[in-house]
Amino acid sequence: MATDNLKNFVPRKKFLIGIDSDGTVYDSMELKHKECFCPAFINNFDLQAVAKYAREVWEFVNLYSRSRGCNRFQAVVSALDLLRERPEVRLSNVEIPKLEGVRKWISHAKRLGNPDLEKAIQEAQGPEKEDLQRAYRWSKDVNAAVRSIVRNVAPFPYFREALKKMSEHADILVVSQTPTETLEKEWKEFGIDVYVRLIAGQEMGSKTDHLQYAGLGKYSPRCMLMIGDAPGDLQAAKEVGALFYPIVPGRELNSWKRFLEEGLDCFLEFRFEGEYQDRLIEEFYAALPEVPPWQREKCGHRVVTNT
Repeated sequence: MATDNLKNFVPRKKFLIGIDSDGTVYDSMELKHKECFCPAFINNFDLQAVAKYAREVWEFVNLYSRSRGCNRFQAVVSALDLLRERPEVRLSNVEIPKLEGVRKWISHAKRLGNPDLEKAIQEAQGPEKEDLQRAYRWSKDVNAAVRSIVRNVAPFPYFREALKKMSEHADILVVSQTPTETLEKEWKEFGIDVYVRLIAGQEMGSKTDHLQYAGLGKYSPRCMLMIGDAPGDLQAAKEVGALFYPIVPGRELNSWKRFLEEGLDCFLEFRFEGEYQDRLIEEFYAALPEVPPWQREKCGHRVVTNT
């Protein structure tokens, strides 16, 4: 099984550090979502007539909100739901797919990746099967676009120095919902894969699964750290009792510089938990709003505005 490498992971060092990839190590989130995910989203779900709003919704869900970094299939359902609510879209009379088959699959699937989706398609029938097939075509188109478009995107400054220092003290695990094949290609391209014990992508389960299988019961919780740029990374850390260091969207260089100069030492010297981590997480959440820019709350009621 895909998770066997994680379950058989044997510690070599006292500490374990899990690192997300897109948006955390590589400045690739904007490129991937704006040039790969979103065009395929518009094309596969017939959103051409409301493309402007579809782009705004997709970018909010995946880049500029607290759902940033969520699984791609969860993102599709969330984006379609948010798009369907917009008055401009309702006035357009464009039918926005509900993808009930995909919702059902997400609710019970253990892993949300193309291999498990393929199996679900084989077992499904009728409208449910059509929904799953549509999501699968979209996902395949995204992967093809990523292979074609995403290249020459180097790691953030200060990351390589931080990674080298980390590897001297900790086992390094890539924890991502990107397909493993893509991750291996990207980390090998810049020669940073040599510092990593294992690269875990979407086929190996959720980020929580990655940390749980590789680390839980093998390392002390105070010796486990997750580094990421999305609330999902923080949630995965919480679910296994690990610590969390945020790479703040829009302030990635400063985040890595701070980690290199103080954050890693705080972790290794057991000074990270408590006030230091709390301050980092507060700053992290402040950078990711919950309400879309085209909406605002007024007197307890939602008011829609054009921006």
